Amino acid sequence: MKIAELKKLSKEELEEKLAAQQQNLVKMKLNHTISPLDNPMQIKAARKDIARINTELRLRELNK
Repeated sequence: MKIAELKKLSKEELEEKLAAQQQNLVKMKLNHTISPLDNPMQIKAARKDIARINTELRLRELNK
């Protein structure tokens, strides 16, 4: 997910995406411990997406 895409979304949409990404990350970690994922770099990408969303939310909070 690109930063430009995140800037177009509303705060509510960002919070929904954040919750969905966090749930997805938990599921991926659990599945990876049981049986290895085909591409374990997906976990890293999910963490980075969560960080990008949190950063955008924080920037909006500071700009108010």
